[in-house]
Amino acid sequence: MTTRAFVFDFNGTLSDDEPILCEIWQALFAERGVPLSREEYFGTYAGLADFEIAERGLGVEDGELEAVLDERVQRYRARVADGSSVGPEMRAAVRLAASRVPVAVVSGAAREEIEAVLVAAGLRDVVAVIVAAEDVRAGKPDPEGFARAAVVLEVEPAATVVFEDSAYGVLAAKAAGMRCIALRGTASAERLAAAEELVDRIDVALIERLLG
Repeated sequence: MTTRAFVFDFNGTLSDDEPILCEIWQALFAERGVPLSREEYFGTYAGLADFEIAERGLGVEDGELEAVLDERVQRYRARVADGSSVGPEMRAAVRLAASRVPVAVVSGAAREEIEAVLVAAGLRDVVAVIVAAEDVRAGKPDPEGFARAAVVLEVEPAATVVFEDSAYGVLAAKAAGMRCIALRGTASAERLAAAEELVDRIDVALIERLLG
């Protein structure tokens, strides 16, 4: 089927930042007396919405949950405020995609940090829709975020290509009825096996191929 829209996951996909997020979560966990190894982060938490990581890993709720999430966002913005986590290859790919079809970002991150990085990377004006953590009731692997993006973009899910880097994201995209291209690096190939294709990079050549 012809590609009518592209949807990019944010952390670890559009923004090459999963190692940064791992370090931030490790610090937040350690400050609350909870050890978090790199293996545990990438094996258990990478790809989940921030509130789910905090709830599951730290057992926080209400005001304490809000405080953890706010601190997470602020530390992240301090590290990537210049847009450096979005490389030139990715920027060119997103711009090409947006010149041909609508582009959305669907993420378990906060809108505040997604907007900040997109602006710094010079991409905010080409992204038509952002579905952030605060826009859904359930994060990935629930398909709610992707389904919402399809409605706003007014495209059939089957005509939408999703770029993801986590097992939870791949499962969510497939549950939404979308085609999924998985970016190697965050999760093992085995955990990404439900995707139609695994790639080592997202670049102009890939976008052109998917557009036909």
